[in-house]
Amino acid sequence: MNTYLKGGTVNRVIIGIDPGATGGIIIGNSGVPEVLSMPETEHDMVDIIRKVAQSPFDKVAVIEKVSGFAGGEGNPGSAMFNFGRSVGVLYGALIAFEIRIEEITPQKWQKALSLGTREHARSSPGASPEEKKRIRALNARYKTEWKNKLKAEAQRLFPSVKVTLKTADALLIYEYARRFSISNF
Repeated sequence: MNTYLKGGTVNRVIIGIDPGATGGIIIGNSGVPEVLSMPETEHDMVDIIRKVAQSPFDKVAVIEKVSGFAGGEGNPGSAMFNFGRSVGVLYGALIAFEIRIEEITPQKWQKALSLGTREHARSSPGASPEEKKRIRALNARYKTEWKNKLKAEAQRLFPSVKVTLKTADALLIYEYARRFSISNF
């Protein structure tokens, strides 16, 4: 498949990245993109970037800009540290192989693709433990519904690709890059 190494109708390579353990990497330049879940090891991640760097074409990585917050209540600080380290390795590999990086916030790519916004429930100050628990459950349901909506849109846009919850956001980031981000590329 690796059309980005052989060339296609477009002489550029786009890498759409949803960083983190449950994210994905999408690589393409024309036709059906290569769809990868985020690699399990840092070495595997660097190997993917090294392979893309071999393409003779201009390359751009459009990566979702993430905050320092990883997870929710009960998520240890070590999870945030590991996430930051993994994202740092990813950026380091892209820089080392001289691949241009563009950061995009979730709000920007979701708005550009007319996806709407995810609902959030908030508890009032001084809410009881029961109310806080109800709000957490409601937000978990909203998150699941939102993720399924994003997956369905990725499936609609890429019907010949196996879309998973891990790769849906990366596919949509890739589509954003194809449509908007790199028009002057």
